[in-house]
Amino acid sequence: MIKFKVPMAILALSALVGLGFPVLADQLNSGTVKVAAAEPAAPNFQGIEHWLNSGPLTMSQLRGKVVLVDFWTYGCYNCVNTLPYVTRLQKTYGGKGFTVIGVHTPEFPYEKSTANVEAAIKKHGITYPVAQDNKFATWNAYGNQYWPAQYIIDQNGKVVYRHSGEGQYDTIERTIANLLKANS
Repeated sequence: MIKFKVPMAILALSALVGLGFPVLADQLNSGTVKVAAAEPAAPNFQGIEHWLNSGPLTMSQLRGKVVLVDFWTYGCYNCVNTLPYVTRLQKTYGGKGFTVIGVHTPEFPYEKSTANVEAAIKKHGITYPVAQDNKFATWNAYGNQYWPAQYIIDQNGKVVYRHSGEGQYDTIERTIANLLKANS
């Protein structure tokens, strides 16, 4: 007989979900579970050197929209793999109260070049705003640790979902669609 140790996070997750509380997807990986409704307001964009494809934006300007904050860098293979999906989300839901904000945070020194980021934006057909976060100020404000990482912000400015890495595309899209539907 094989015994499995069930982490407390799994037990807490099942209890919270059973009570109808949404739980953030990456909480099982971190070993902590928080009720999404208790999440603080999404941090504002901080220390942005350049805004590409738009003027400077703030979370208060985005209030009333569903926002996907996508942390990426053009030299990251996994980030590049997510870009077609993220750009498709913008094309699909962009006119319906949704926007993507790309936060380009460099992993390597050569990724700090604005010209290189602009070339990557053009190459990948990115039309949504991209904040160049060379000093990791926004990255740190979100407590982010991974490339790529996606944070979904609801119409009230609260983080309701976060995911690190590739995948979870259906869950991300379903979360966005449900938030937009709830507000229509």
